[in-house]
Amino acid sequence: MNWTNHITYFISYLFGGAFLANAIPHVVSAMMGRAFQSPFAKPSGEGLSSSTVNIVWGFFNAMVGYLLIVHVGTFDLRSLPDIFAMGTGGFLIALFSARHFGKFHGGNTPAP
Repeated sequence: MNWTNHITYFISYLFGGAFLANAIPHVVSAMMGRAFQSPFAKPSGEGLSSSTVNIVWGFFNAMVGYLLIVHVGTFDLRSLPDIFAMGTGGFLIALFSARHFGKFHGGNTPAP
């Protein structure tokens, strides 16, 4: 296997981790019956979408993440580079989400 394939696989695992991590807040909010921001809200990513929209969006993200991780290359849970790529994608989307949604929910400047 050449380096081009490895890089392609790692990029796929990075985005797969991001999609899987992004599924979590949408599915959890939806299962709690709460509205949450989604790309389909107005304005996009800032307004709230219904719990039904969020459950569909969350499961879509989970399916895409699964496909990117399991069906591209040969992802190995015991391979540190594979786990690092997936974990980095999850961490980056989580960090972005924390900063972005923190401005709407008070997470960026918590009260003492």
